Amino acid sequence: MVLSRSDLRTMLRLVHAVYRLHHLPAYQERVAAELPAVARFDPGHEAVMMGYDFHLTPDGPRLIEVNTNAGGALLACRAYHPRFPMGFLEGTSRYLAALRAMFAQEMALFSAGRVPHPRRVIILDEEPEKQFLAEEMTVMRDLFLAWGVEATLADPGALHMSEEGVFWQGKPVDLIYNRHCDFYLESPALAGLRAAYLAGRVCLTPNPHSYGLLADKRRLILWSDETLLRHLGMTDRERATLGAVVPFCRLLAQMEPESVWLERKRWVFKPVTAFGSRGVLLGDSISRQRFQALDLQTTLVQEFMPPSRVPNTRLKMDWRLFVYRNELLGVAPRLYQGQVTNFREPGSGYAPVRLSP
Repeated sequence: MVLSRSDLRTMLRLVHAVYRLHHLPAYQERVAAELPAVARFDPGHEAVMMGYDFHLTPDGPRLIEVNTNAGGALLACRAYHPRFPMGFLEGTSRYLAALRAMFAQEMALFSAGRVPHPRRVIILDEEPEKQFLAEEMTVMRDLFLAWGVEATLADPGALHMSEEGVFWQGKPVDLIYNRHCDFYLESPALAGLRAAYLAGRVCLTPNPHSYGLLADKRRLILWSDETLLRHLGMTDRERATLGAVVPFCRLLAQMEPESVWLERKRWVFKPVTAFGSRGVLLGDSISRQRFQALDLQTTLVQEFMPPSRVPNTRLKMDWRLFVYRNELLGVAPRLYQGQVTNFREPGSGYAPVRLSP
């Protein structure tokens, strides 16, 4: 797939603007009132493997959402490594060096420089071997092992977690690469992890703080509100970037429902607490009954930006930037059919990308 350098630069400007925005004291103060206590706690480090998802329109890229536990970064390498995963694991590319440095940086920030890299890592998810992206998590584990880091995939139930720390088979865990989708650690299964995290006993990345500031869908409301942005200390250029790239977003409670219904084809409706396209409804297909059942306080109304189409196919396409802090790790086009990128249809999946002038 071909991506113009101009569109990529626009995407990167958005990433840089949002990254700076989420560090501004005025932004953090503005958002804090909407965050649970666990997300107001700042662990002192960032979030590995951020994902910024875009649709390309005739007017340029439009941001669809941000993810703090974005999957697919390693599987996208399959398009470039015919012998994946072996060809990838045996490689010595700058990409592998960047992945290693990312986790080392997280550990160093967490420990205030006392621990330069993690010694024992858990890749955490609910029954990870049964997850759709289990292969990717396994490859990540093998990368850690190749780097001399003890690592394993684990369900929360396999760990002993409390305010004393996180332990696997009786051994302390330095870092958890969090692929679990309980972003605010609210479930009983993660109560021990929550306690260890708040006590500063484990480096949890991504973490609730980063999710709350960057990936909670409600942040898109602020990012698309020029009036609010004007008071947060952003430059004119940064505000212009957000205005051009972030579609209009509001909670349904902030709009007139009947007007929204009449213009429903303009919108897509997203539950703010869901993930992986769960519960997303396109305005051109929603029924009156389903619309009236939407919760006003937890439904995000987002301006609909149709995905690109792959010529001569039924495939749709969006673009994901994989990012650590404000540094690009990689970019990948995702091809799919239907409403969601579940990669279950023939021809779907990640494709190689070529930059054009």
